[in-house]
Order: sequence, then C-alpha cells, then structure tokens
Amino acid sequence: MFLKRYTLIAVALFSAVSAAQIPSGYYDSAQGLSGEALQWALHNIIDNHTVVSYSYIWTAFYTTDDRYGNHYYVWDMYSNYLYKLGDDQGGLASQEGDGYNREHSWPKSWFNDQAPMNTDLFHIVPSDIYVNNRRSNYPYAEVGSTTWVSQNGSRLGYSSTPGYSGMAFEPIDEYKGDFARNYFYMATRYKGEDAGWAGSAMTDGADLEDWAVDMLMEWHENDPVSDKELDRNEAVYAIQNNRNPFIDHPEYVQYIYDPTGIEQGTDLKNFLFQIIPNPFSGTTTLSYILETEQPVSLDIYDTSGRLVSCLQDGYPVTSGINQVVWAGTDNSGTRVAPGVYFAVFQTSSVFSSCRVVFTGN
Repeated sequence: MFLKRYTLIAVALFSAVSAAQIPSGYYDSAQGLSGEALQWALHNIIDNHTVVSYSYIWTAFYTTDDRYGNHYYVWDMYSNYLYKLGDDQGGLASQEGDGYNREHSWPKSWFNDQAPMNTDLFHIVPSDIYVNNRRSNYPYAEVGSTTWVSQNGSRLGYSSTPGYSGMAFEPIDEYKGDFARNYFYMATRYKGEDAGWAGSAMTDGADLEDWAVDMLMEWHENDPVSDKELDRNEAVYAIQNNRNPFIDHPEYVQYIYDPTGIEQGTDLKNFLFQIIPNPFSGTTTLSYILETEQPVSLDIYDTSGRLVSCLQDGYPVTSGINQVVWAGTDNSGTRVAPGVYFAVFQTSSVFSSCRVVFTGN
C-alpha cells in the first residue's frame, strides 16, 4: 500500500463542499459534454439571471462578502484592513485603509459599462478604494518588475506571464483561484452576448486570450474552491438566481479549456474528471486520467467523512483514461442509503474530490 488516506483532510473538505446546495437537476443539460458544447450548455443554464441595481450591490455585500458571518466586517481580497459593512463604504481615498468600494474584477471598461454585466455580483467584490484605484483596469497576471505593493501583498507592475508583458495586477495566492473562477464564469455567462465590448489585453469580448486561459487554469488548480467561495456562491444565487458552475464543478474548467487532454490522452494530468450518471440510482462510472502508471486510491466517503467504499486501494494503475463502476454499495456489498457522497481520488501528488448523489432504487 503506497498511499495514506487523509481522513481529517477529507472531513474538512466534505464540510466545505457539503455547504454547497446545488439544486437537483441544475446541471443535467451539461452532463457528458466537453469543450464549447459544454460552455454553451452552461451559458444557457446560468443566463437570464435576476439583475440588481448598482446601488443594491452595497446591500448585497452584507450576505455575499460578510467576513465573519456577523454582518459587521466586509471581506476584502485586495487588502487586510477591516472595514465595517456600510459605515466604511465610499468612493474616494487618498491612501490604503480609507474605506471600501465596489470592484469590477472584470473591469467595466472592458464591456463598456453595459448591463447586466455592470451589476453581476459574481465578478463584483468589495475592495479597498485606494487599491482598487491602483489596480485600475489592468489585467490580472503574475508580476515580475513590481512598482507598488498593497498591505496584503497584492502587486502592481509589469507582467512576467508568458504571452503578456504589459502592466498588470497580481492578487495574493490565497485568492487567485477565486478570481480565476470569476473570469471563467464571466466568459461563460456572457458568451455570445459581448457585441460592442471593448475587450482588453486579456480578453477578446467575453473570450479569454490563450495566455490568460493558461494562467487562470494554473491559478484555479493551485488555489482550490474554498469555504468562502462556496458560501458566496449560495449568497449570490439567493439574489441573482444563478450560480457559478466553476465553483460547483471545478472540473468543468478542464472539460472546456483542455478537452483534448481528457478525451485523447494528450497533455494529461492526474485528475478525477467525470462521474456519469450523477445523480444515479443503479450504477455510476467514475473516470480519471493519469500521466504515468502509478498507485491510485479511489474511495467513497459520506458527508461525515466516514469511509463507505474502497474502489481502488493504492495499487498501480496504467496511464491514460481509467474507469471504475460504483454500484452504490459499501465495502460489505450492502446498498447504501440515498444521499450525498464524495468520491475521493488520490495519487502521490494529487488529492481531489467530486460530489456524487445516490438516489436509491
């Protein structure tokens, strides 16, 4: 046996993922798709959201970006200053720490400040006024030559990211995945609805430039979905009646932007990438890809972190696409109770989890 099961990690992960209450059937029309077909299916699912006014965004922050859950402090990803919700909101600042405002992480000049993008809460976040002004409408990128650093370490300077060398803003590592998933949402929600958008060095209308896709996929992989994002997804859903698919299903990023890597075995990464059907009543097939032959553990856990079924027990598996069938049974062969479970895929370098729903007979 080459692998250990990180039960405590699994329990923590399940606590986070189970907080996401994806409506039953919400993503059914996207099942089995990849590439542009998947992106269009997701677009149709999250299109036509409930549009809020620009002034309402201040109110929305009380639930979408409440740092400690007490409706007191706002959650700012650009700075570590603590701002009181409502009291410290504003528009002018002479230095960092003067207050917070509404940051369009996808700058509104890129879409000519058009509706409904200009009030879409999935990309509008509270931020320090001064840092927001310094960020301006520069693309996100990895910064090499730095000209300015915020209080929490966000940086402004010249990009060192391959494909773009201009001025850029780099958020701290803790939130890079958050912003990446915001961008994948925007590119999907407004796909085909970007007539007249000015674009940017990072975007062509609602489409992401190749260099941006490569960088954002890396950010997405290195900074997985957090409790913060899960909670925010639910809060925005309660207001807009749509969701961020890339928070609910992080694997969709690879399905859309690197489908050949999955379907044809090129540029493979170790990844649990598909569970079909899901939800299921009889059997479901779990698919994953490996770069090289290596030991793999694939287990089913319940929402309390208890091991339910060991599907693969840490023995070497060949490279390429592999599939395992789960019949909704535990290790003794007994049918499990209907409910939410988690398939945990693990190699020596990867730990990932996917939600799976068993509906019973």
